[in-house]
Amino acid sequence: MPMYQNGEVDPAVKALEARQDEIMRKLYELKAAVEGLAKTVMTPDADLDLTVSSSLSSQCSTTFKNTTDLDTVLGKDLGALRDIVINANPVQPPLTLLVLHSLLCQHYRVLSTVHVHSSVASVPPQLLSCLGPRHTDSYARHMFQLGFTLIWKDVPKPQMKFSIKNMCPIEGEGNIARFLFKLLAPYPSDPAVATLVDSWVDTAFFQLAEGSVKERSAVLRALNSTLGSNPWLAGPEFSLADVACYCCVLQSGSASSSPANVQRWIKSCENLGHFSHAKLLLK
Repeated sequence: MPMYQNGEVDPAVKALEARQDEIMRKLYELKAAVEGLAKTVMTPDADLDLTVSSSLSSQCSTTFKNTTDLDTVLGKDLGALRDIVINANPVQPPLTLLVLHSLLCQHYRVLSTVHVHSSVASVPPQLLSCLGPRHTDSYARHMFQLGFTLIWKDVPKPQMKFSIKNMCPIEGEGNIARFLFKLLAPYPSDPAVATLVDSWVDTAFFQLAEGSVKERSAVLRALNSTLGSNPWLAGPEFSLADVACYCCVLQSGSASSSPANVQRWIKSCENLGHFSHAKLLLK
């Protein structure tokens, strides 16, 4: 059968090409599904008793001026969904990570999934739906740019893995928050500003979240002093320092008794709209 007839491609060849394209599409979907199963099989968190899948995606603009290229931070996309897996204890929900998840959904098409590990007897309903409602296309992993899997598990501190085969876990809410934030925007290029952001993040988790009443009071005074001359903790732009400190102030129960500048800053954070869901989880 000739390939060309009167200068045009033979219809049989067109049909063959269309069939080949359809086969390749199905193979791609199968590869993505197998990658998702491999993630579960190759991790100790395979004994998942309850699964609630969800996805949030939006093309809304955010407070960040510069966005990050996923390939730059996570490596080249080779066809399988790049999935971030986080273990967290429901007794102490990682509010910062949930806020950053919401921000990620404004930048990327994120497939979000919540699991409950057998080490946890029960989880409140609001924590099962903390990543949003189930997406109608959640079965089609190839449609998403990023996976975000949250496993409620009896762990002493949050743990995160991205590449299960060759990556050691990242431990601690602050360290995971730094990783996630780099998917949203580059860290400040000025070393002094970057150090300031890191200092506030450490202060949030080690003193506001885990410190004594005296330590919390000292941090609130430091926040009040800084916010007396700056709209945000690291200067004129909203940063990870604001996300971490806001969540820890909220979680420590210090919001209502905070000094005036801190109160104003709390309202500024809430006006951005990123923290409303985190507040609901504490009620």
